[in-house]
Amino acid sequence: MEHLPVEVIGNILSRLGAARDVVMASTTCRKWREAWKNHLHTLVFNSNDWSVYHDLSTSRLEILITQMIFETTGLQCLSIIMDDVDEFSAAPVIAWLMYTRETLRQLHYNVRTTPNINILDKCSRQKLEVLSLAHNSITGVEPSYQKFSLPEISFFELHIAMSDAQNTMELTSASLRDIYVEAISLDKCTLEADCLEKLHLKDCTLEVFELISKGTLKYLRIDDVSVIQLDIGEGTENLELRLWGVVFDDEDEVVDLDTISDCFPVLSHLSLCYELRDGTVQYGLQCSSQLENVVVLELGWTVLSDLFSQWVAGLLARCPKLRRLVIYGVVCESKTREECQMLANITSSIVRLMRKYMHVDVHFEYE
Repeated sequence: MEHLPVEVIGNILSRLGAARDVVMASTTCRKWREAWKNHLHTLVFNSNDWSVYHDLSTSRLEILITQMIFETTGLQCLSIIMDDVDEFSAAPVIAWLMYTRETLRQLHYNVRTTPNINILDKCSRQKLEVLSLAHNSITGVEPSYQKFSLPEISFFELHIAMSDAQNTMELTSASLRDIYVEAISLDKCTLEADCLEKLHLKDCTLEVFELISKGTLKYLRIDDVSVIQLDIGEGTENLELRLWGVVFDDEDEVVDLDTISDCFPVLSHLSLCYELRDGTVQYGLQCSSQLENVVVLELGWTVLSDLFSQWVAGLLARCPKLRRLVIYGVVCESKTREECQMLANITSSIVRLMRKYMHVDVHFEYE
């Protein structure tokens, strides 16, 4: 090992990542200590990696992180994930960011900082490529101000909170392929992305969501979203569609299979959740439309109902090319005797039903 180039040793230490492992490995010899100082580009502090983190006071932990970061000279990826720490003081956090800002490309940080600091302002505007924050708010960002140079961005994850009563947001990217949006509340959100392939909205309240693209969308997932107008454009026929806990705020708006069949005529992968709204089943079976191209069907519930198995049977009858069925169920920890019996009846009914569809691969996933 002594004959390895110091740059190679630096890459090995960076692959280890975890601060504890880096420290232990760097004690091997002088060359490894030199590699830590001059060629380490990834450093991870994660409370799940080392039990000692749980025994240290916050001030001792701040000192330990400071000492290790200041031993490096070209850090590119810094991850500080401490689930058991309530908060860090702002001073050491600012010191970490200012020391690494000329080289840092990725920052993952999930500890509340007191007093709160705008981490966005402390990071380099040209170097940083990945910023993942939790328990830290960023205020006063001008919507038109470009903080980062990201001409080739392909994945974007957005968790955002805004205080304005009325607000809109516009995102534009020519290269974006995958976007995940969580916990936003907006009057209007417009996303213009020519190459977008995956769109996931979760826990959002939107009056209008508009997607402007060139028909490249292949995967649309909507979980626990309230929306008045959803416009995903045209050319999305070949889509993998997941609708889970979606509320359209139009009182007369009920999505049935006719709507899904008309909007996505060559849909191949469909995920639906059994839901009652004012006594009416979302994604109901009142129609006669066939989902001719669906080969994967994922069905589930959030509230247990003895009508679920009938709904499953109706959907199976409308998917002649089905090859795989996945049943997702939510089961409460404290179940009554009636709920246990209902769950048993549903499972038995689906097992009997599948004897009619021997060519379909069936899976149950309960949580």
